[in-house]
Amino acid sequence: MTETQHQCNVIKWSQQPSIRAKWPELKLLYHNKNETAEGVRRVSVDKAMGVKKGVPDLFLPSAHGRYHGLFIEMKTETGSPTTDQRWWIDELNAAGYYAVVCRGWRDAVRVLEWYLSL
Repeated sequence: MTETQHQCNVIKWSQQPSIRAKWPELKLLYHNKNETAEGVRRVSVDKAMGVKKGVPDLFLPSAHGRYHGLFIEMKTETGSPTTDQRWWIDELNAAGYYAVVCRGWRDAVRVLEWYLSL
């Protein structure tokens, strides 16, 4: 399963009526566009608009526990974060967010359920 498929499964899980009934704030979960493969012109425009390399894939802008929100960097079960992704995770954690690398969609669901239960 690709990283994209894992992320799509997380979103699909978050949109189930029974899950949304339990945690309605999941309606705020979204993907950060942090990469493009649409050519040099699009990359230039995205960069000018503020797209930054390494920003985590998913963001839930909902405070829980002592955290301001949740960032998830999606990976396959064997994937590893890049240097840029690790930098963002460290900086976001230092700023009061919970930022984590999840390997596979089930790992991301476990993190979301934990975070939403704080």
